[in-house]
This record gives sequence, structure tokens and C-alpha cells, in this order.
Amino acid sequence: MYKGFRTWGLLLIFHTLTVAVWARRGRRNVLFIIADDLRTSLGCYGDSLVKSPNIDQLASKSQVFLNAYAQQSVCAPSRTSILTSRRPDTTRLYDFKSYWRVHSGNYTTMPQYFKSKGYLTLSVGKVFHPGIASNHSDDYPYSWSIPAYHPASFTYEKKKMCKGEDGKLHANLLCAVNVTQQPGGTLPDMESTDEAVRLLKSRAGDENPFFMAVGFHKPHIPFRIPQEYLSLYPIEEITLAPDPDVPKLLPPVAYNPWTDVRRRDDVQKLNISFPYGPIPKDFQLRIRQHYYAAVSYMDAQVGRLLSALDELRLSDSTVVVFTSDHGWSLGEHGEWAKYSNFDVATRVPLMFYVPEVTSHRNSRGESTFPYIDAFNQSQHSFNNDKVIKNMVELVDVFPTVSYMAGLRALKLCPDVSFQEELCTEGHNLAKTFRHPERGENAEAVSFSQYPRPAETPQENSDLPDLKDIKIMGYSLRTWDYRYTLWLGFNPNTFQVNVSDVHAGELYMLASDPGQDNNVYSDYDHSVMMTKMTRLPPTVSLQMRMKLQLLYLSAGRKRKA
Repeated sequence: MYKGFRTWGLLLIFHTLTVAVWARRGRRNVLFIIADDLRTSLGCYGDSLVKSPNIDQLASKSQVFLNAYAQQSVCAPSRTSILTSRRPDTTRLYDFKSYWRVHSGNYTTMPQYFKSKGYLTLSVGKVFHPGIASNHSDDYPYSWSIPAYHPASFTYEKKKMCKGEDGKLHANLLCAVNVTQQPGGTLPDMESTDEAVRLLKSRAGDENPFFMAVGFHKPHIPFRIPQEYLSLYPIEEITLAPDPDVPKLLPPVAYNPWTDVRRRDDVQKLNISFPYGPIPKDFQLRIRQHYYAAVSYMDAQVGRLLSALDELRLSDSTVVVFTSDHGWSLGEHGEWAKYSNFDVATRVPLMFYVPEVTSHRNSRGESTFPYIDAFNQSQHSFNNDKVIKNMVELVDVFPTVSYMAGLRALKLCPDVSFQEELCTEGHNLAKTFRHPERGENAEAVSFSQYPRPAETPQENSDLPDLKDIKIMGYSLRTWDYRYTLWLGFNPNTFQVNVSDVHAGELYMLASDPGQDNNVYSDYDHSVMMTKMTRLPPTVSLQMRMKLQLLYLSAGRKRKA
């Protein structure tokens, strides 16, 4: 017994020293891959229906975080938060209509940090949210060595490109197409993959390190994807969401009325009532079918990219990160799209492939990432014991990938701070690569938020402009609970009124993993709120909510 313990201890020490020495000795390239609106509908996250063999293969050689959460479930705020490692309340970006460097603070981004350390930084596809939110330049030249690349075919993404039953072209939600009949005979993610591979080839043999970010547009709507991917998902094999109805005790302020889905031509024809619908069941099945097909199409592009990295002999010197900006509801709670604090909207895939750390060097000359064709091969099985089940956040990505690539670790920002010097509001997850996870960590929590213009669903509830935000929903996710408070918010001062509680949600995840039974009203909150008013104003909202949840959970145990 002693001998076995000693052997295990020596192995652990050796592995710890290996990571530390490796991090100091040489800087690794970084390939940062981010999908758009991708929830954890992947084989490696336990989805038995979705065919995602290339991402599953990456996961099998990576450290996989099973419970990673976005800080706001909409594109621009989430991407800005990921790339600056600052929360939306710091960047003050809750919509698409401001540039954080002007609006809030001149915060350093992840690619900017790598660039300052001598890396060539490259952007392909949708990395920053385009437009005002990234200064109409994808934050060039701050973040990138050369201007960001955007596929020309994306110009047609919101145009009438989908052939309907009437033979005419429409701007549909469901838009499976014959690629050869599309302008240029291509689609945006195909173009982005081509460009990313071209750039990788230009780096092969160059000793200077690179940081390349590749942003895929799918599975974001519209589902303009190659039509053949639908054949992977026969409609008779598709099922409805397990909880397709709006929960009875869901506060109206928490509901998102999926207005962007409603605007599509094929959805408008259904004449669905606002705000709760529902969408006819046969159309729900088709939405889910198209979403899964879009995931498989995107997976194929990831496979093309990783196999090129391999063929160029860069996989032994490149850290690969794969994630998404947020999730997407597929009918759960009677909701579609993102725009909420539920797990289906905030939980995302997150994995890190680190050569010689998460995967051993291939001495037999075998390919690390051979391309897997979902049409010709069975689903790739996920086999990996390097998984982390405790909660992490997307603000953790910047400090983690920097350290694992060999750069200096970022220091932690103060709880309440708008300082512009380099720091992180997340955590460096490097220790999780060195030490096995030892069960549930009560201190590991994730924090998300979402703005609303009113207590009841409005046309602009999904994406209110800053000036229209009246309520901010702050949500805490732990092992046992999802706890959400909808608090009064002043868009002029960016101040939240912690005593102005419009509604609350509390879900017991052991018995209610789908978050359908809100038990917030089962508790008397008056005593707790009185205690909260006595806290100093310097106590962060995150800490306040943690204390509130501790109080509620203690009361629950006393009742039991």
C-alpha cells in the first residue's frame, strides 16, 4: 500500500514539474476556436443524438470542462467579456451598440496581450462581434497584427437565399441549401476554414509564435447549411424538448420571447402568438433537426482545421482551445434562442488541448487529429478521464490559455474595480491540469446576467438597448442551485439597486436539473434582505448573492 502511494505521489510530482517547466521553457502557439450559439449538444458532453466526431476527438485529447458558463447569453457582451476577461458590468456592454475602450475602459484583450509578447495575432471569421462593439474593425490594430478576415459569402447570410415550397427565395430560419447553387459555390464557415488553413500553412516552419482565433458562424441562425447534413438526422428520430412548456412559476421578466426567430419568413407564416407561442410541434422538430445538422456541419470545419494543423506538424507546438460564446434554447421552457439565464443558454463547451500535458507526444508517427467524416464513420466515442465537473466561467479562458501557452500569469482584479491595467476577473485554471479534481467544490460558482426593459415580455426584451434597460437579472450557478435575482437597474449610472427586487428564481438541481420548478416563493426573504442592507457598499454583488444563497440553503436544511 505504501509503495503504491509513493509511486502515485512521485507521478503526481513529476507531472506537476513537467507542466511548470514546460510553461516556463517555450511559448506555444495558440489556436483559439469559438463557435456561435453552440450549447453542449456534443457527443463528448453526453448527447447521444448529435454527430460531432471531430470535436469529440479533440475532447478525447484535451482537458474538458463539463460545466462552463458564459457571463451573458448574447454575442457582443459575451465575446467582449471572454476576450477581455472582464464581466459585462465592467465592460458595460449589454447590447451591441458601444465599444468598450471608449464606453468603459481601455481594457487589454487576450490577443492584444499575446501580440505585446511578440506573437503574430490573426483573426478569421466571427471572433469579436462585428460592428460598433469592436469599433467596426474587430479591434484592429489593438488586438490583431493584420486586419481580421471575414468571409465574403457572409454578405448573403441575412438575405433571401432559401428556396421555399413556392419555388421562391425567402429569408427563412430553416435554410438547408445546395452549396453549388450559392453565390461563389460556398458558405461562410467553409470560406473561413479555407483562410485559416492558408494562414496555418504560412506559419509552418516559422519559429515565431502565433495566436490564431477562428470564429465559426454556425450553429447561429439562419440555418443556412449544406442540405446533405439533414440526412444525418431523420426527422422521425428527433424528439421535442423534455420540458417544452413555460414553467408555471416562471417570472414573466425571466422569459425571452425569441423575437429574432419570429422575424424569419417561414416562422412568420405560422402566425404564432406573442410572447409565449407555442410553435407548432412539427415545426419544433424541424428546428431541432436543423440545429443538430448545423452542429455537424460546423464540426466538419473544425475537423478540416485540426487535420491541417496536424499535417503541418503544428499540433505538437500549439495549444488548442474550443468553446462557444453561449448556448441556445431548443424549446426548453417554451423558449428558443439565447437571451436568458437558464443553463441551456449560458452553459457552453470548453476544452483545452495542451501538447505533452493533456496528450502525450505521438512517437509512432500517427496523426493526432485525423479528419473524421460523420457520413462514413460511426460517431467518435469520447474516452477521456481528464474532465473537470466543477463550475468554471468564460472569463477564465484568457488567464488560463495565457499561462498554458507560457506567458506570465494575469493577476486577479479587485472585486470592485474599473482599473485599466492588465488583470482578470476570472481565474487561472492551470492548477486543474496538474491536480485531479477532488469532488464537488462549494466555492466553484459561475455568475451570469441578463438585462430586461420591463417586468413582462416586450418586443425588445431579448436585446434591449442600454437606455431601455430597467431590470438586470443576476444568476448564480452552483452544484446544487441556480439562484437568480431580477434587480432594478439604472442605465445612466450603471448602478444596480440590490433592494429593488422585481422577481426571483431558485431551482434545486438535484431534483430539478431542467430548472422547471421555481421554489423562490417557498421562502421568506424579508429577514435575509434586511441582513443584506447592513453589508458595506464595497461588498460585490457576487458576494452578496453567495451569502443570500448560503442563508436560503441553511434555512432549507433546517426545514428538512
